Amino acid sequence: MAYTPTLTPVIAIHLVSALAGLALGPIALWARKGATVRPKLHRAFGYAWVTVMLSAAISAMFIRDYRAPNILGYTFIHLFVVLTFWSISTSFYHLAKGNIMAHRKSMQGLYYGGCVGAGVVALLPGRFMGNLVWHQWLGLV
Repeated sequence: MAYTPTLTPVIAIHLVSALAGLALGPIALWARKGATVRPKLHRAFGYAWVTVMLSAAISAMFIRDYRAPNILGYTFIHLFVVLTFWSISTSFYHLAKGNIMAHRKSMQGLYYGGCVGAGVVALLPGRFMGNLVWHQWLGLV
């Protein structure tokens, strides 16, 4: 019998937060680039993005998997929680010090690591989202 996890409230909160972060991140990152400066758009989408990323990271701490290699239910994908907290805190530190370039690189690293990288890992076969997308929605594999 195959393992079929259910969409618990914690997983639903995490999923909505992660998808919102994936969608809001490029807008927040784009709004400040180039010669055109959009500080209000950047700030609004930036704070919204940071909020949903923190929501995704906090909710991820309550999602555990005892089937995979783990430590107290935390698997390797939970390292993205540490990446998220680290990137957000260092980013605001750099912003407070006026180091805009380091702030930008930290936030870009968070987007590519915390959103894109974690999303790719979550879609691996055998994981909840991987099974949902590849098996149930697309009928592949």
